[in-house]
Amino acid sequence: MKTVILGSGVMGVTTAWQLVKEGHEVCVVDRQPVAANETSFANAGLVAPGHALTWSSPRAPKILLKSLFRDDQALRLKLSADPRLWTWCLRFLRNCTSERARRNTLRKLKLCVYSQHQLQELVAETGVEYDGVRKGLLYVYRDAASLARGITNMAILREAGQRMEILDGAGVATVEPAAASRSPVAGGLYCPDDEQGDSNKFTLGLAERLRQRGAEFRFSTTITGFETSRDRVAGVMTDKGTIAADQVVLALGSYSSIVARKLGLKLPVYPIKGYSVTLPIDGFNGAPEIGGVDENNLVAWCKMGARFRLTATAEFSGYDTAHKPSDFTGMLRAAQELFPHAADYGSPSYWACLRPMTPEGTPIFGRGHYRNLWINTGQGHMGWTMATGSARITADLMAGRKPEIDTAGMVYGHA
Repeated sequence: MKTVILGSGVMGVTTAWQLVKEGHEVCVVDRQPVAANETSFANAGLVAPGHALTWSSPRAPKILLKSLFRDDQALRLKLSADPRLWTWCLRFLRNCTSERARRNTLRKLKLCVYSQHQLQELVAETGVEYDGVRKGLLYVYRDAASLARGITNMAILREAGQRMEILDGAGVATVEPAAASRSPVAGGLYCPDDEQGDSNKFTLGLAERLRQRGAEFRFSTTITGFETSRDRVAGVMTDKGTIAADQVVLALGSYSSIVARKLGLKLPVYPIKGYSVTLPIDGFNGAPEIGGVDENNLVAWCKMGARFRLTATAEFSGYDTAHKPSDFTGMLRAAQELFPHAADYGSPSYWACLRPMTPEGTPIFGRGHYRNLWINTGQGHMGWTMATGSARITADLMAGRKPEIDTAGMVYGHA
């Protein structure tokens, strides 16, 4: 059976791995020259079930409204005439109730935990290197009031079984000595089961193992359309010819909804822009070994071998990936306050990417309008955390097996 996977990010490559193991002849198609060259290129690096709270919460509308007048908000909305943005935002707002936020958070958490287990099994099976560190993650707060709010907000995860330790400032410094005596850290939450690693390095390594097992990669190849026959997709049309297919998997991240429209699907996936900066740490001895999030500024940090990665911001600005140095000023300032000797802050490498978000914050799986078209997209800012579990769920659905976790609310066409 020839399966064509659209997209070579961490979602597409992990799905390819699952299907190759089940005997599929796999062809991965991507417009980029190498795998993991867009959203999976320079993300936060955190495998973080302990940060699975959904963005569509009762607080979100106020934050979005403020962002129209201030540029220091974690969620930023840039007004545009794009009707898809307004349709998405209306659905997002409908999910900003306490009841729906709780439901979506628990669904996210279940998938994140399952996926982390799948990641650990895959790494044990393949030995793929990715600068992985399994020492937990820290979520720190700079003042007592925000710490108290964080403890309250995170209670839903603790009650659902996520291990989480409440720390004062001294406790944070004990867990991560690089945070000792740094500017104001009132305390934090430590999730000992969370972990970190470079999704780009992981994806490239797994792609190489796929090649060794006979998988085909067609890079620098743009999808232009589809050949269909009754209720099937017969082939994927590209600028380099048509690729015949017995099965097709749509794993194109934020671009999934654009390509899906060629097949009559309306996927509620919209791009949310995120920014990251990567710094060299050679010659510096203050980089934290344990990754985490500065919750007051929503800046994530992660050490990756000889590099220090920072990420921040969720911006509704369409498919624009442009960036300028001033976009990174806030995250660099916040990181320097916490870890002044972590890295060479004068040698930044900037990046911006698009996260494929659904209004609920949970991904979309299942069959499209054609019986051999399968969807695996919409993992948003948790793509690295959710990838291996999403791949396994997709493989199970394609094989007619019931997934090992409940996919209620995550299957296309079902609430």
